[in-house]
Amino acid sequence: MPEREATIASRVGLHARPASLFAEAAAAQPVEVTIAMQGEPAEEAMDAASMLSLMSLGASHGDVVVLRAEGEGADAALDALVKVLETDLDAT
Repeated sequence: MPEREATIASRVGLHARPASLFAEAAAAQPVEVTIAMQGEPAEEAMDAASMLSLMSLGASHGDVVVLRAEGEGADAALDALVKVLETDLDAT
């Protein structure tokens, strides 16, 4: 299963506006994507397209998260979502 690590760049972490923008981007992907804090087992991963899951993740600025997806288009989806997370969405 492809996976990528990403460092949260938004100043407020993955909360409110950044979480909403990321959830929209994840939902637009052709595959289901999960997200977890670095070091957590894969079974702890949550739906990356769920605003509630993202808020409960508690990812702050500088935290590293792991994105996972499976299926056709997974690599491209993960690459696109890493770019979203590694952009300061509070600045745009």
